[in-house]
Amino acid sequence: MIHVYLDDLRPCPSGFTLAKDVNECVLLLEEFEVDILSLDHDLGWTSAQTGMDVVLWLLQKRKFPKTIYIHTSSRAACIAMYQMLYTAKPEGTSVYPNRIPDELLIQVAQGTYPKEAQ
Repeated sequence: MIHVYLDDLRPCPSGFTLAKDVNECVLLLEEFEVDILSLDHDLGWTSAQTGMDVVLWLLQKRKFPKTIYIHTSSRAACIAMYQMLYTAKPEGTSVYPNRIPDELLIQVAQGTYPKEAQ
């Protein structure tokens, strides 16, 4: 099981796999079981795709990670992504309209993240 961090600019947290664009993120979601997914919305000036495209893919494929964070700095995009995910998520999936908490980032980096989630 892996943790995926979708972002074109921010540094990838330790213990996460970086996806710099929608295609990379979708490939990881297709190929691996994803525990934690953290989504940015805006993915660079030259990209027509955004984190919303990943949300739409998740909804279409009904393939949800256990936990989803939305770490975008765009408040409007965060609300839209959160509302779409929250209303469609299956039982057992958690969605948060904020960045990953520091305590959780430390646990993942140190390898002390709860074993039942890995």
